[in-house]
Amino acid sequence: MNKVVLVGRLTKDPTVKETQNGSFMARYTLAVDRRVKGDTTADFISCVCFGKGAEFAQKFLTKGMKIGVSGRIQTGSFTNTQGQRVNTFDIVVDDHEFVESKMNNMQTAKPAQEEDDFMSIPDGIGDELPFH
Repeated sequence: MNKVVLVGRLTKDPTVKETQNGSFMARYTLAVDRRVKGDTTADFISCVCFGKGAEFAQKFLTKGMKIGVSGRIQTGSFTNTQGQRVNTFDIVVDDHEFVESKMNNMQTAKPAQEEDDFMSIPDGIGDELPFH
């Protein structure tokens, strides 16, 4: 059985292309945490999805978002321009799931600064200020 389930964060927005038959294909990379003797590192897993899954990725997935995916491993190979054989490894995604709420995702983003960079003064404190 070839079944993969991963949870990770998108390293950048998905790249979406239209295929020759008119459907869509999306590619993105998931950074998946890996614990090694108390230290945390990440594996960067290449993912690809087609059709409705690609349209979903284009509409709803953005850089930094934590998602869960399930699908299958697909391997392949090609010969590059230098004549070297290159092996490929992708997860063909069947399903996407949001792991964090939209509000939680927004809280991890950098908060927007106010336009004028001035602090708001609370009501009733105006008489105590040395200037008016």
